[in-house]
Order: sequence, then structure tokens, then C-alpha cells
Amino acid sequence: MSRSTPNPLTSIRDVLVGTAVEREREESSAAIGYGLTLAKQAGAHLTVQSASWRLSGDDSWLCEFDSIGAAAIDRRLDALARSIADRTAGNAAQAGVICTTETPSLSYPEVASRLAARARLHDLAILDAGPRTYDLDREMIEKTLFHSGRPVIAVPPDQTAFAARRVIVAWDGSAQAARAANDALPFLRAAEAVEIVSVGEDEEIEASVPGAEFAPHLARHGVSVSVNDLPVKGPVAESLRAQAGLFRADMIVMGAYRHSWTRERLFGGVTRSLLRSSPVALFLSH
Repeated sequence: MSRSTPNPLTSIRDVLVGTAVEREREESSAAIGYGLTLAKQAGAHLTVQSASWRLSGDDSWLCEFDSIGAAAIDRRLDALARSIADRTAGNAAQAGVICTTETPSLSYPEVASRLAARARLHDLAILDAGPRTYDLDREMIEKTLFHSGRPVIAVPPDQTAFAARRVIVAWDGSAQAARAANDALPFLRAAEAVEIVSVGEDEEIEASVPGAEFAPHLARHGVSVSVNDLPVKGPVAESLRAQAGLFRADMIVMGAYRHSWTRERLFGGVTRSLLRSSPVALFLSH
């Protein structure tokens, strides 16, 4: 009698999806579909925080209405967030996934802060990476990465279902890159192919911990891994985007914000560039 191969994803037990309603019309959330399909494959519990951005109080200046008008908008946004949560719970029940929903109505800073606090109670958080009017998506990603101690999967708008058959590990020898690869081990072990990609001149790669030295560590964990050192031909983020296409990757694993948050804000960076435009889901750790 043959034994089936264990599913590495079963080590993931709690998945958190965070969304925020900030307009009076529903916007699609790739993170919800991605999180639901991941939870199903992993046999994990799914928690969905469908928050509404409350405009009353300190945020009322963002609209042209008085406090009564702002309160009316708050109620409509809250109703929309609850509708999203209810529909997701129904879809989860049909898929056989145990799902808990939360629908807090919060001011701008509290939306991201509550999500980061909730993420500490889960294995990972899944968030949308698409641009919004007030850039709340990026705020939630950054705060969750810096304050939860948990990895984040940032999902681009057109990736509505989980897939990780082919995965790129963006490797620069840094502590952030090592942590990201370790946090992503369930996905790397489940993948059909994993490529460690380093972008830089030969002397830069050799001066850090080369990907070729890191590959045996992943192989000992049962990862089917190869190494690809790419020369610098423009921005690093663009090289990673191009290589993701050539490798037919479903996911990029990378350490987030290797430089200080302030420097990333002022001068940009690989993390922020990929969050603005990535062809695949980004598995991020900091």
C-alpha cells in the first residue's frame, strides 16, 4: 500500500485576509479569492477582516460633507464591507473552508493598525497590492510587515487564485532575504521548481552570501532549487519582473525593505517598485 506525499502547505493553519472599503462602490479584491483558495489547499482556517474606512471624526475633512453627511457615508461603507464579508463567508462554506469574518469600521490609521495586530495571531496575512485613491493598500502592507512579525503575501489585481508551482526567491544575501525564504518554506517545498535569483555584478554577489551557497540549505528541506545570477541591466525590480516572466513564476519571495523605511519612501526601492507593479504574488518578510 503506497503512502501519499504529505502536503507541505498543511503547516499553514491560520490565514488572514485584509481588505478595506474606502469608496461607495465595491472594488474587487484579488486577496480574498487568493486567500480562500490557499486556505482550501492548506486545510487552514480563514479569517477575513473586511474593514470600512470611517470618514467621520478626524477623517471627515476628506469629504465635502458636514458631519451628518459623513455619518451617512460611514453607514453605506460599513454596509458594503459587511456585504463583502457575508459573500466571502458563503463562498468559503461552499468550498469547505472554515471562515471567520470581522467588519470593523475604523478611521484611517486604525484600519492598518488593527490589521497588523490581528496578523500576529495568524501564520500570514494576504493583502491587495493594487493602487487605491488614498493608498490604503500600501499602508496596510507596510504596517503589517513592520509591526506584526508575520509575512505578507501581496496579491496583484489579476491573480485571484493561489498558485505556487514555480517560485522565484530574490536573493541578496541579506538577513531579510534569509528570513523570507525561511518563512516561505511551506510554499518552496510544495513548488515544482524554485529559482534563487541574484541581481548584481559578480563581485557584489560574491561579497554577500551567494545564492549558490544558500541553495544546499533549501535542498536539504526538500526544495527543488536552481540558481541564477543575473547581471545588472537597469533597475533590480525590472530584472525580477522580467525573470518572473521567463521562469513562468507564480510567486516571488523576497525580504522587504532592506533599506530603511524612510529611505525607501524618499528614493523608492525594489520593494515599493514591485508593490506598485508585480506580475505575480509577492511573499514578503521583514
